Amino acid sequence: MFEESTRNCYIFAQNTYVMIEKCPNLSTEQFPKAFSLLKKTEVKNIVDEINEEYLYWTDVKYKKQVANLSPTELWYCVKATRIMQETSVWKKYNIAFTLTNRMQYLCHYFDMHFGGSWGSPSIIPERSKERYLISSLMEEAISSSQMEGAATTRKVAKEMLRKGITPRSRSEQMIHNNYECIKFIKENKDVPFSKELLLKIHSIMTLKTLDNPSDEGRFRDNNEVVVADCVTNEIVYNPPAFDDIPEFIETLTDFINDDSNIPFIHPIIRAVIIHFMIAYIHPFADGNGRTARALFYWYMLRKGYWLTEFLSISRVIYKSKKSYEKAYLYTEYDDNDIGYFIIYNLRTLELAFKELQRYIDKKTSEENAVSDFIKLGEFNERQAIILNLVKNNPKILFTIKELQNRFSVSHPTVKLDVDALVEKGLLDKIPVNKVKFNYIKGHNFDKLISED
Repeated sequence: MFEESTRNCYIFAQNTYVMIEKCPNLSTEQFPKAFSLLKKTEVKNIVDEINEEYLYWTDVKYKKQVANLSPTELWYCVKATRIMQETSVWKKYNIAFTLTNRMQYLCHYFDMHFGGSWGSPSIIPERSKERYLISSLMEEAISSSQMEGAATTRKVAKEMLRKGITPRSRSEQMIHNNYECIKFIKENKDVPFSKELLLKIHSIMTLKTLDNPSDEGRFRDNNEVVVADCVTNEIVYNPPAFDDIPEFIETLTDFINDDSNIPFIHPIIRAVIIHFMIAYIHPFADGNGRTARALFYWYMLRKGYWLTEFLSISRVIYKSKKSYEKAYLYTEYDDNDIGYFIIYNLRTLELAFKELQRYIDKKTSEENAVSDFIKLGEFNERQAIILNLVKNNPKILFTIKELQNRFSVSHPTVKLDVDALVEKGLLDKIPVNKVKFNYIKGHNFDKLISED
């Protein structure tokens, strides 16, 4: 379900295992009582609220008492409604979910903003699309890799990707692989799913990062992969036997390539299910999590959700790793009810989209301000950006080296830009030593602003 092996068991966020209490089991004999209780309006209302949020047992048990129901009785009512309305996904593994109003609303919301003829290209300024795309691809590659233990700064990682520097560590290799895999997925989004495509994605994603290089792009051939608590060594999840993998891949291929829509499952929910199923079956010795998220990304693009390219979904997941882990475990501990995982991922998509909106609004505002400075005089774009930085933070202090890194240009180029601003009195030069200088707001800067 996560990154694991018998040698190196899964480590949850900062080595802290997320403990989950198993929910009460609803037996056949308890169904009639549950349905009888659901006839009470106050019981039905609270159950509907619980199901809209797709709450797990540990959240339900602490709900305010309703109609003198015990927490267990309330849970039985919740489970009864879910079972009666469930959509079966994989009968062999008893994987199913209950479609809620919240899920349908979010899918509609994404349809209106993410893709196809409904997508609004205006959210991303045409002139900035390429820059935003490169930035989002980098963020996705870095965050997805960090979730699996990659340890490096974003600054170092972005510099490596921008300049095409050869990875110098396993962490950098993971990020490089993720970046290359995302580019591969974009180029192959119209290719039908196949075993060969899955193996290719895995081989790109895991290149030079596995203990056994022969495991790259190859299904596991044993049952040694488990998910365990690293503190107690208790096994919390045993994936299906490796003998099941060929049949599973065949079933997954049919599921992905089937356009009959019988039963209809919204494409975004299908993408989430695909993500989950790769993690569930654990077809590889390692790299299952990275591959699962990559396949989600591929399927979204395949179904026309073009805006997915610009979303850093893994960054949102990385910020809420414990919730991500719980979504898996709730499913595992509640008879493979995948609804927990679906609602978590839909909320993640919503947050990623809102982050993109905020980012674009911020960058658009900055670009407009930069354009205003360009109009004031003979300033190039880099100089205009520097002036805008000073305007927004009059106490800012920077060096040539910092500006060189910001703009990814040579030292002489930045020096010429800065010297020209110093000459106009828009920046002042402060000596640190005989060869090094800091630069601050210049004595003529306010005059320039007042003329605007």
